[in-house]
Formats: sequence, structure tokens, C-alpha cells
Amino acid sequence: MPIRQQIEEGLVPVKVYTDAIEPQARQQLVNISRLPIVHHHVAAMPDVHLGIGATVGSVIPTKKAIIPAAVGVDIGCGMMATRLSLSGEQLDEKSLNRVFNQITRDVPVGFGQHDDGRDAARRFQKDLTRIMQKHPGIGKRVGRNSHWAQQLGTLGGGNHFIEVCLDEDKRVWAMLHSGSRGIGNAIGSYFIELARKDAERTQLQLPDRDLAYFAEGAQHFDDYVEAVGWAQDYARANREEMMDLVLDAMHRHLPSFDVIGGAVNCHHNYVERERHYGERVWLTRKGAIRAGAGELGIIPGSMGTRSYIVRGKGSAESFHSCAHGAGRLMSRGAAQKKFSLQDLEQQTEGVVCRKDKGVIDEIPGAYKPIDEVMANQSDLVEVVHTLKQVLCVKG
Repeated sequence: MPIRQQIEEGLVPVKVYTDAIEPQARQQLVNISRLPIVHHHVAAMPDVHLGIGATVGSVIPTKKAIIPAAVGVDIGCGMMATRLSLSGEQLDEKSLNRVFNQITRDVPVGFGQHDDGRDAARRFQKDLTRIMQKHPGIGKRVGRNSHWAQQLGTLGGGNHFIEVCLDEDKRVWAMLHSGSRGIGNAIGSYFIELARKDAERTQLQLPDRDLAYFAEGAQHFDDYVEAVGWAQDYARANREEMMDLVLDAMHRHLPSFDVIGGAVNCHHNYVERERHYGERVWLTRKGAIRAGAGELGIIPGSMGTRSYIVRGKGSAESFHSCAHGAGRLMSRGAAQKKFSLQDLEQQTEGVVCRKDKGVIDEIPGAYKPIDEVMANQSDLVEVVHTLKQVLCVKG
């Protein structure tokens, strides 16, 4: 489906792929479009909703500048999925419960971390040491009880998850969602604050202080580019490390299987150098994935619906992007007030997962209908596989 509405209240248009957009999120998009650094237009994906400073589900091309708060604090957050040689007939509730318990033992969730630093962390040490020597404030934000090397291969909290799914042919997939953990949060929040201070010092006029940006050549620009790139690489490695742990847990309790084909591993909170509409820009996808022509991506639904493996169509108007998921329909607090444990059990029927008060804020009813999101971006992607979860571990 093509663009549903176009907002013409800023220096550039905002092209929106949905009719359903909350007033506050709409205002955030207008604020972004009023920045002099934005190139050509802003794109808002079908799952667009209110964020901090920049709207979740927005794609923002900027000329010779980056907005740290648009990238956010969960730098490099994204998805990974891989297909296995198992079929749905080889799974039963008993074995899935064993896999669920094994994953929760092997993959730390929430604030948990591994007892020792992971071997894969060694390649990140030198560059991070240099970054933190330049900016010791990052280390202060991480805190004493959290170590980035021990968090490699951990899930985190919120809407992060690990799932076992079945596709349209009842083939088994492993899928997960996570990002750059505590160290990414420390890097993001540190540079967001630096950008705000720079804007105040130079008296930069902004529609929202969270839209403060670093311009190329400015004091902290190159350092931010280095740090955000490090965090994005770390986030990708975190997912790879976690996937290894998940597959090991599955091997322990399921029939022997192989991984079929290459895994899909994609960011949906990140910034990258790309060329669009004749200009080389810094493209920020805040709650959006790259959907270049032929590129595979992952669009997850809530834990009681469906998720999709998609192939991008390379739409120029979306800056080769598409939605990153269902998108929240209501806040966590509102979901906890509206839904009961009975609602949670009904909406997650047939899924081995937690069904307690601690995950009511992640109930499927708190999210936008994934089918509607997919229908609104038929111009952007085609569906390759439809996945239905049978197991879900929440952060």
C-alpha cells in the first residue's frame, strides 16, 4: 500500500505509511522535519508511535550531522532468526518446556549477565578502551555491577525476547530480539547529554532539546561515530552469541538437527552512511529495518500473533526501509491496568511462555495488529515466511 498521508508543516515533508498516528507522535515527526539538517523528507513506518525526541518508526536522513537521541540508547537493537531442519511434529509441550527452562538457565535475562566475560568479547576490548579513555563519563554510566564483556550473549529486559517458531510449512525457526545492553545504553545516554550541552552552549534553536545534533567537524562528532559504530557491532555479536546458546539449549532436549541456510541478523535502531535522493547522508532508522531490493529482514509481531521474514523491495520513498514490528498500541502502565492474567493466558494460548503479572505489559493486546502493519507496507516488502511462535522467553 502506498503512502497514506503527507505532513507539510516543516522544512521538508513527512511521508507516513499509516492513517493511525497519535497526536504526540505526529508532533514529534513535525519537529524532526523542521530541522535544517534533514534531507528531502522524513519517512514514518506503519508501526510509528511516540518515542523520546524522535518518533519510533521513523527514518531520518541528515546532511553532515547525526541526532544521537534519534539513534537512541538501545543502539543496534535488532533481530536474528535462523531456520532449522526440525519439523513441528518433532516438538511437544514436554520438550518445549524443557527447552524453555534450559534457555532461561543458559541465557541471562533482565539485569542478569554471565559469570565470566565471553571469548567473543576480546575483539571489542581495544576499541572500547580507546573510546572510554577519551570519554570516561561512559564508564561512570555503566556502573560497578555491570560489565560489557559479561553481558555479551544476554537478553536484557522490556520487549526483548527469544522464540521458537513454526513457519507456514511447520518448519522450526529460532528467533531473538536484543541490542547492545548496558554498554550501548551508557554510550547513547552519554552522547545524548553531550549533544544537549553543545546545543545550549551554542544557543542552537531546536523544537525539542532531544533533537540536539552533532555536525560534522564539531568537537564530538567523530567520537560519536566511532562509539555508535562500536555499539552496533557489539549488538550484532550479542545476538550471534545468544543464538549459539539458544541452539545449544535446543540440542539438549530435541531430536538432532542442523541449521538450514544463513541466519538473518538485522538492526532496527541504528545510523549508517547511505546515498538517497542524490545525497550521501547519515540515515537513522529508529524502529525500522533496511529493506533494500532483495534484502532479507525480520518483522516480529507480539508473542501471541505472528512474525515475518520479509524481502525488501527497495522503495526510494521509504529510504529502503520498512517497519520493525507491530509497535505499541498503549503504554506499559496502561496495559497493566487494562489486562488481567486471564487475558494474558487467553492471548498466549498454545505458547510456552511466562503467564504471570511480570509480563502483562507485553501482552499481545498492548501492540498494534501486525496484519494491519504488514498490509500498510506491501509496497515496501514481500513476505517470504510467516512464523508462529510456540515458545517465548521474555526479558
